[in-house]
Amino acid sequence: MATDEDAHCYHYDGAAREGCANANATDDAALSVAILLALGFLIDPARPYAFDAWVLRMLRRPGDLAVPVGPAWLKEAMVDITALGGATVLTLVVVVAVGMLLVSRKWMAAALVAAGTISGSLAVSAAKEIAARPRPDVVPHLVEVSSQSFPSGHSANSAIVYLTIAALLTQVTGADARRTYLFAVVVALVTVIGLSRMYLGVHWPTDVLAGWSFGTFWALAWWRIGQWLRIHPHAAMPQDEREPVG
Repeated sequence: MATDEDAHCYHYDGAAREGCANANATDDAALSVAILLALGFLIDPARPYAFDAWVLRMLRRPGDLAVPVGPAWLKEAMVDITALGGATVLTLVVVVAVGMLLVSRKWMAAALVAAGTISGSLAVSAAKEIAARPRPDVVPHLVEVSSQSFPSGHSANSAIVYLTIAALLTQVTGADARRTYLFAVVVALVTVIGLSRMYLGVHWPTDVLAGWSFGTFWALAWWRIGQWLRIHPHAAMPQDEREPVG
């Protein structure tokens, strides 16, 4: 997930390089919060965008909005896929990932994964309460839901968890085809989880877009924090976690 800004930071030495990387992390975190705040204020909870309603209706059979488009097995597949972005599965993924890093003696990476995913989840929960956007009512829901609609928790939290874990793992593993494959799988997984929320009629498309945006920038911010710690000469990071990866 290297960017031009990251490469630019490495042209500096000492404190200047540390400050550059730290500023990038702060900018990403601020941008992710700004996206949520901006969209939350722009969306009128009582009047969803016409685009939102149009997309949800397009995903249902004309004349019978209780039936989703596509073959019968697609609905079951979407229910299974959406569970991959639920609290139970994501918690298990974080626990397994942190455990793997701990037994591998990657202490700082484990701490960053735990801190990034937990803080991101709390931020999403707070945003839901602040925005207080009702769930879609233009089509019947195909699964049970209880919380507010904006942003999509499944979309945001799956992006936060899967992308943060993948991004931080790349800092302690070599750069090869496996890293590219990991990111491709994670991006595809986060995408289909978000699409499943719309297909099941439990989120407006703008909820999902906001969740994807927030989760992606949140993960990027924690990746930058990891990079900053790796180049900070006084950070309490083991030497083997400082080694640059190709």
